[in-house]
Amino acid sequence: MPAGQTQVSAFISDSTKDALERYAEAHGLKKAYLIEEALLHHLQALRELPLDVIIPARLVVSQESGLEILGRVTKPRRPTKAMRALFGK
Repeated sequence: MPAGQTQVSAFISDSTKDALERYAEAHGLKKAYLIEEALLHHLQALRELPLDVIIPARLVVSQESGLEILGRVTKPRRPTKAMRALFGK
């Protein structure tokens, strides 16, 4: 191992591993490079941005709130006048 480097080990989901491998292959990058860049990017965001603007990669919802979301997706509400004005419709 080159000087100034440390190996880390972590368990990741199969879907994350597949996405990492597809991206690395498609862009001709090494997986280790992508992982380090992603980690550096995330740590920089955590240092520099207020925590309330960082959107988690995964959202966990209760069954109740999941059903509420499903209802809004399957039967969306009509846009308000303000929303129509905002989107120019």
